[in-house]
Amino acid sequence: MRIAQVAPLCESVPPKLYGGTERIVSYLTEELVKQGHEVTLFASRDSTTRARLIPCCETALRSSASVDPLPHYLLMLEKVLACARQFDVIHFHIDYLHFPLVHRQRLAHLTTLHGRQDIPDLVPLFREFHQLPVVSISDAQREPLPGANWQATVHHGLPMDLYAPDDQHGNYLAFIGRASPEKGLDRGIEIARRAGMEIRIAAKVDKADRAYFAQRIEPLLRQPHVTFVGEIGEDRKGEFLGKAAGLLFPIDWPEPFGLVLIEAMACGTPVVAYRRGSVEEVIDEGVSGFVCDGMEAAVEAVGRLPKLCRLRCRETFERRFSAARMARQYVEVYERSINREWCHGRDHPD
Repeated sequence: MRIAQVAPLCESVPPKLYGGTERIVSYLTEELVKQGHEVTLFASRDSTTRARLIPCCETALRSSASVDPLPHYLLMLEKVLACARQFDVIHFHIDYLHFPLVHRQRLAHLTTLHGRQDIPDLVPLFREFHQLPVVSISDAQREPLPGANWQATVHHGLPMDLYAPDDQHGNYLAFIGRASPEKGLDRGIEIARRAGMEIRIAAKVDKADRAYFAQRIEPLLRQPHVTFVGEIGEDRKGEFLGKAAGLLFPIDWPEPFGLVLIEAMACGTPVVAYRRGSVEEVIDEGVSGFVCDGMEAAVEAVGRLPKLCRLRCRETFERRFSAARMARQYVEVYERSINREWCHGRDHPD
C-alpha cells in the first residue's frame, strides 16, 4: 500500500526531546515500512526515517524562536496535494488545517486527532466537516464531538524494543511531561511529600507556561524531596522511568491518551494516575497501576506500588500497546477508506 504520513512541523520526526504526536508518527511510519508498505513522510528536513522523506521546512519550527508556522503548513499542504494521486491513502496528523482542502478533493484520507476536543469552537467546525473521516486515540477523546465521522479508536503503540524493564529499580517517583497547570506537577510534588518519597521531575517548560512555572512550581522545587531534571530525550527516558518505583500522572484535564503511561509500562514501571480523560482506558487497575480520585487516594496508592508485579506491567504493554498492533489497526482503517473512496469514485465519475 502507498501511504502518505503528514506530520506536524513543530518537532522533527522523531522529536529530539519532547513531542508526543511526532513520536507516534515516527513509530507508525517505521512500523508500516517494516510491514512492507511504501510510505512517504511529509515532515521537517531534520527528521529521520526509512520512509521517503519530503521535507516541508528546513528544521523543526520549535527550534526557531520567532517563526510563523502557518506559511510552512500551507506550503506543506500544497506539496501533499500536488502529488496526492501517488498515494493510496493520505494520513494527516495536523489537527484540522487541511479540512477545507481535502473536503473538495476525491482522495482516500483520514485524520488522527491527537489533542483535546472539549473546545467549544470545534463544535461548528466538525458540524461543517461532518463527513471527513477521523480517528480517535481513545474513546474518551470522542465524547465532546459525538457527531464527528469517527472511523475507529486506535490507541498509541511503541516499538517492543524501545524500552526494557529494569530489575534494579529505585525508590523515587517519576514525573514526565509539560510543566503546565493541567499536568498536575504541583500535585505530584505534594503526593510524593505525603508518601515520604523523592520525586524526580523531567519536565518541559513551554514559553506559554513560563509564568506559571516561575510562580507556582519553582518555589516547590526547593523542598528536599524534589529533584528537577529538566527536559530529557529518548536516550535518557528508559533509565529515568525504568529505575523509578512508579510514575505519577495527577492530571487535571481530559487527557486524550497519555503517551508516558505506556512508556512507563514498557519499562515495567506502574503508574498512579488521576481519573481523567483516557486514563481508565490505558491503565489496567491493579496490574499496570492505580487510578485514583484525589490526593488522599493517590498517596495511598503510592504505598501499594511495591505489591504490583513489574513483569505483569510489561506484559500488559506487550499485549495492548505495541507499534505493530497500532500499525495493523491503521491499515484496516486505510483499507476501509480506500474502498469507500473507490466506490464513491465509481458512482461519481469525473
